[in-house]
Amino acid sequence: MASLWDDLDSLVNSPSSFSAKTGERGTIKPKTNFDAGDDAVALRKAIEGLGTKEKIVIDILTHRSSAQRQLICKAYQEATGRTLVEDLKGDTHGDFEDLLVALVTPPAVYDCHEVMRAMKGAGTKDSVLIEIFASRSNEQIKALNDVYVQETEKKLSFDLKKEVSGDFSKALLLLAEGNRDENTTVDTEKAKEDAKALYDAGEKKWGTDESKFIDILCQRSISQLRQTLVEYQNISGKTLQQSIEGEMSGELEELLVAIVKCVKSVPAYFAERLYESMKGVGTDESTLNRVMVSRSEIDLLDIRAEFKKLYEYSLHSAIESDCGGNYEKTLLKICGGDDES
Repeated sequence: MASLWDDLDSLVNSPSSFSAKTGERGTIKPKTNFDAGDDAVALRKAIEGLGTKEKIVIDILTHRSSAQRQLICKAYQEATGRTLVEDLKGDTHGDFEDLLVALVTPPAVYDCHEVMRAMKGAGTKDSVLIEIFASRSNEQIKALNDVYVQETEKKLSFDLKKEVSGDFSKALLLLAEGNRDENTTVDTEKAKEDAKALYDAGEKKWGTDESKFIDILCQRSISQLRQTLVEYQNISGKTLQQSIEGEMSGELEELLVAIVKCVKSVPAYFAERLYESMKGVGTDESTLNRVMVSRSEIDLLDIRAEFKKLYEYSLHSAIESDCGGNYEKTLLKICGGDDES
């Protein structure tokens, strides 16, 4: 596994999913000749008939873009007086229900609800917060914050502060502002300075100055950080990821490593998340759903390619061997193809 994350040669010039526009590398594309009213009628029939005709529901929801699904939700409510979400919840259950609800939820609302769920109840699910805040663009994070205020009348940062503490909290709160520098011009001198500062704050001294790592990794632009990773390896002979793993522990380590991985390759990071969600006994369905749905229109094609490269079997076959029933059928439709050949 390490080898992928240690290869920095192709890094600086490869495209980044942070700037990916919807639709370019996704598996789900908008349907041409789309008619929200027709889809709403078909869904209504499929749901109201005797025994939900799941195949129709799955087909419609996995072959429309998220924006189109929103229009279907609107048409459905106008026609029935009920929301599609309520009816899906009333008619399906378990992981299949969660996945369908995720598909008809607008992306920013879905991200927001995942963050809320991670903060709810005993023990915060830090890995979910780490995944979302390390991998989303400023625009996505701001949209999530807006939804949070609309739904709770409070600022997300205010509630996050109560859930997390210490250096992990500092880093997460910086990311949750969605103010990462977006300049795409790389300043090589600055990258050298930052790399040196990181080296001095970690490898070179007794004890680690975490605040330096947090400042640089949570605020610099993606292109700037890519150059910094290269410079860091030149100075220290190690990758920054290896240094963080050697110097830190706990949630802060997990967060900073996730940032470094996303700086290198968001698709490879998500391929790893998908693999982790399915490996061993039991499946982490909520992670599987979140990654498949939230990346379906952004970079799921690239995630599939990285998955195949990393694990030598396809994402499609991983889902087939790990899931079952209508849940599996829906995930495979989102996945959109098998890379075995």
